[in-house]
Amino acid sequence: MRPVQAREPARKLNCWEFKLCGRGKNGRRAPGEKVCPAATATDADGVNCGANGGRVCWAIAGTLCGGRQQGNFAAKLETCLRCDFCQLVLAEEQTEPCENYRSSKARR
Repeated sequence: MRPVQAREPARKLNCWEFKLCGRGKNGRRAPGEKVCPAATATDADGVNCGANGGRVCWAIAGTLCGGRQQGNFAAKLETCLRCDFCQLVLAEEQTEPCENYRSSKARR
């Protein structure tokens, strides 16, 4: 009988990979476009198994989603909750919009 090998969990996409916006740190942005704050939010690194804020983008102020700079959490939450990526992450993680982000900040 062969020993059972543990499988490494499938890699989860960050928002810039899912949306194909090119706004990640090494993304293919148009000349003059900025890196999105979700890609540089190191205080959210690892939340929901993402790189920086890539899997909790709705909680990161000033993200560059939809071709324009978004506001703070309160201003953009309603829009974000309709986002296909946000809905995917919340379903995968079986969590509330900021539950994992709040608990990760409390541990730091």
